[in-house]
Amino acid sequence: MTYPVNMNIKPDVQAFFDEATNTISYIVKDSTSNSCAIVDSVMDIGYAAGRITYDHADELIHQIVSQDLNLEWIIETHVHADHLSAAPYIQEKLGGKIGIGSKIMIVQDTFGKVFNEGTEFQRDGSQFDQLFEDGDTYMIGNMQVFTMYTPGHTPACMVHVAGDAAFVGDTLFMPDGGSARADFPGGDAATLYDSIQKVLSLPDETRLFMCHDYGPNGRDIAWETTVGDEKAHNIHVGGGKSKEEFVEFRMERDAQLAMPKLIIPSLQVNMRAGEVPTDVDGNPMLKVPVNKL
Repeated sequence: MTYPVNMNIKPDVQAFFDEATNTISYIVKDSTSNSCAIVDSVMDIGYAAGRITYDHADELIHQIVSQDLNLEWIIETHVHADHLSAAPYIQEKLGGKIGIGSKIMIVQDTFGKVFNEGTEFQRDGSQFDQLFEDGDTYMIGNMQVFTMYTPGHTPACMVHVAGDAAFVGDTLFMPDGGSARADFPGGDAATLYDSIQKVLSLPDETRLFMCHDYGPNGRDIAWETTVGDEKAHNIHVGGGKSKEEFVEFRMERDAQLAMPKLIIPSLQVNMRAGEVPTDVDGNPMLKVPVNKL
């Protein structure tokens, strides 16, 4: 696959850190127009109380309105297991199309079974406005964006590349953070290694924007690096580490990790494009499968 890289395009990127989930959301603006996209929004949840609020999404909305921007896309890099998407809430306020990788159908089929969803739950990705294939392109104003299929963390992960900026989801972390786990259903460490190499084949100057950061070793939260920096310094794949070394490390590390705190609500909501499931009476309701994850 040959991707239409254009390093002469330099989008304006605004980052918004959600402390509760260590997620970074982005407003990505075409530098030649007022058009923009949101990447990986967050809906707030007080899980113990079952209470959903929208402070983080409202901040994104406020920024877009105050800057007189036109929201064209609401992008999900994958089905997140550690935070809930606010895509429908934002779409209701500002419009825009909700997009995700086409392999969402694999995720829906897998977790439709885990959560014992009935036949009314569509497993065809129809909850989203756009399903992207590897190498697809779309426009934000005058700026072309292309998609890179990067499975391994989940079967539906995609990196979105706008000019010299790539939004990598959970495929990579900052160099001192390494890479994402590969032990979720449908994940695979060897596949993740190959996907990371695909991302690192972009020009060294490409700006990489993370979906998460945890400030390892007490450093300040960060979310932007470059392909060149990752190739040289990433603690899991940098410096020419082999696939065999990576797979051995990743499998050992993943065996020690607990499930994300919000995995149960996140999967149910995010596989529905951010909609909260309802009971037979139409009330918002989440399930807790026992011994299924």
